[in-house]
Amino acid sequence: MARVLVIDDEKDIAEIVQLVLQLGGHQVRQCNEPDAAVDTALEYRPDLILLDVVMPGIDGYDVFHELKAQAELKDIPVAFLTSNNKSVDLMVGLHVMKAEDYITKPFGKQELLDRVNTLLTKHGKA
Repeated sequence: MARVLVIDDEKDIAEIVQLVLQLGGHQVRQCNEPDAAVDTALEYRPDLILLDVVMPGIDGYDVFHELKAQAELKDIPVAFLTSNNKSVDLMVGLHVMKAEDYITKPFGKQELLDRVNTLLTKHGKA
Protein backbone atom coordinates (compact mmCIF):
# COMPACT_ATOMS: atom_id res chain seq x y z
CA MET A 1 0.00 0.00 0.00
CA ALA A 2 1.55 3.27 -1.16
CA ARG A 3 1.33 6.49 0.82
CA VAL A 4 0.10 9.52 -1.15
CA LEU A 5 -0.03 13.11 0.07
CA VAL A 6 -2.60 15.38 -1.60
CA ILE A 7 -1.82 19.10 -1.24
CA ASP A 8 -4.83 21.09 -2.42
CA ASP A 9 -6.59 24.06 -0.83
CA GLU A 10 -9.92 22.91 -2.30
CA LYS A 11 -11.12 20.43 0.32
CA ASP A 12 -13.80 18.97 -1.98
CA ILE A 13 -11.22 18.11 -4.64
CA ALA A 14 -8.80 16.72 -2.07
CA GLU A 15 -11.54 14.52 -0.62
CA ILE A 16 -12.47 13.16 -4.06
CA VAL A 17 -8.82 12.40 -4.81
CA GLN A 18 -8.45 10.75 -1.41
CA LEU A 19 -11.53 8.57 -1.92
CA VAL A 20 -10.49 7.48 -5.42
CA LEU A 21 -6.99 6.57 -4.30
CA GLN A 22 -8.16 4.81 -1.13
CA LEU A 23 -10.57 2.70 -3.21
CA GLY A 24 -7.53 1.93 -5.38
CA GLY A 25 -5.70 0.54 -2.35
CA HIS A 26 -3.57 3.50 -1.32
CA GLN A 27 -3.14 5.25 2.00
CA VAL A 28 -3.84 8.98 1.57
CA ARG A 29 -3.41 12.09 3.67
CA GLN A 30 -4.64 15.57 2.76
CA CYS A 31 -3.02 18.91 3.39
CA ASN A 32 -5.33 21.83 2.63
CA GLU A 33 -2.96 24.57 3.81
CA PRO A 34 -0.04 25.19 1.43
CA ASP A 35 1.97 26.74 4.27
CA ALA A 36 1.82 23.40 6.12
CA ALA A 37 2.78 21.25 3.12
CA VAL A 38 6.45 20.74 3.95
CA ASP A 39 5.80 19.91 7.61
CA THR A 40 3.02 17.50 6.62
CA ALA A 41 5.26 15.79 4.07
CA LEU A 42 8.12 15.49 6.57
CA GLU A 43 5.77 13.91 9.12
CA TYR A 44 3.89 11.62 6.69
CA ARG A 45 6.80 10.55 4.44
CA PRO A 46 4.69 9.86 1.34
CA ASP A 47 5.70 7.76 -1.63
CA LEU A 48 4.08 10.30 -3.97
CA ILE A 49 2.83 13.88 -3.67
CA LEU A 50 -0.07 15.29 -5.70
CA LEU A 51 0.25 19.07 -5.63
CA ASP A 52 -2.22 21.72 -6.75
CA VAL A 53 -0.69 24.71 -8.52
CA VAL A 54 -3.30 27.42 -7.96
CA MET A 55 -3.58 28.07 -4.23
CA PRO A 56 -3.93 31.28 -2.20
CA GLY A 57 -0.78 32.86 -0.85
CA ILE A 58 2.00 30.43 -1.71
CA ASP A 59 1.36 28.65 -5.01
CA GLY A 60 2.16 25.09 -5.95
CA TYR A 61 5.38 26.03 -7.70
CA ASP A 62 6.68 27.65 -4.51
CA VAL A 63 5.58 24.62 -2.47
CA PHE A 64 7.36 22.38 -4.99
CA HIS A 65 10.61 24.31 -4.48
CA GLU A 66 10.23 24.10 -0.69
CA LEU A 67 9.60 20.35 -0.83
CA LYS A 68 12.59 19.72 -3.10
CA ALA A 69 14.84 21.85 -0.86
CA GLN A 70 14.40 19.31 1.95
CA ALA A 71 16.94 16.47 1.84
CA GLU A 72 14.35 14.04 3.21
CA LEU A 73 11.80 14.94 0.52
CA LYS A 74 13.83 15.76 -2.59
CA ASP A 75 13.52 12.27 -4.10
CA ILE A 76 9.76 11.92 -3.57
CA PRO A 77 8.00 12.18 -6.93
CA VAL A 78 5.59 15.10 -7.30
CA ALA A 79 2.75 15.35 -9.80
CA PHE A 80 0.94 18.61 -10.31
CA LEU A 81 -2.84 18.29 -10.09
CA THR A 82 -4.28 21.54 -11.41
CA SER A 83 -6.90 23.42 -13.38
CA ASN A 84 -4.12 25.17 -15.35
CA ASN A 85 -4.49 23.36 -18.65
CA LYS A 86 -2.73 25.55 -21.19
CA SER A 87 0.23 24.04 -23.01
CA VAL A 88 2.55 26.66 -21.48
CA ASP A 89 1.45 25.53 -17.99
CA LEU A 90 2.19 21.93 -18.91
CA MET A 91 5.63 22.90 -20.22
CA VAL A 92 6.44 24.82 -17.02
CA GLY A 93 5.24 21.98 -14.79
CA LEU A 94 7.05 19.17 -16.59
CA HIS A 95 10.08 20.77 -18.20
CA VAL A 96 10.93 23.77 -16.04
CA MET A 97 9.82 22.53 -12.62
CA LYS A 98 10.67 18.88 -13.44
CA ALA A 99 7.49 17.42 -11.93
CA GLU A 100 6.86 13.75 -12.63
CA ASP A 101 3.42 14.35 -14.16
CA TYR A 102 0.88 17.10 -14.80
CA ILE A 103 -2.73 16.04 -14.29
CA THR A 104 -5.37 18.57 -15.24
CA LYS A 105 -8.73 19.10 -13.55
CA PRO A 106 -11.30 17.89 -14.22
CA PHE A 107 -9.87 14.39 -14.30
CA GLY A 108 -11.53 11.01 -14.62
CA LYS A 109 -11.37 8.72 -11.61
CA GLN A 110 -9.76 5.89 -13.56
CA GLU A 111 -7.32 8.27 -15.27
CA LEU A 112 -6.21 9.60 -11.88
CA LEU A 113 -5.76 6.13 -10.43
CA ASP A 114 -3.92 4.86 -13.52
CA ARG A 115 -1.51 7.80 -13.57
CA VAL A 116 -0.82 7.54 -9.84
CA ASN A 117 -0.21 3.79 -10.17
CA THR A 118 2.11 4.37 -13.13
CA LEU A 119 4.17 6.89 -11.15
CA LEU A 120 4.35 4.61 -8.14
CA THR A 121 5.42 1.66 -10.30
CA LYS A 122 8.03 3.80 -12.06
CA HIS A 123 9.53 4.66 -8.67
CA GLY A 124 9.30 1.13 -7.23
CA LYS A 125 6.56 2.01 -4.74
CA ALA A 126 3.64 -0.01 -6.12
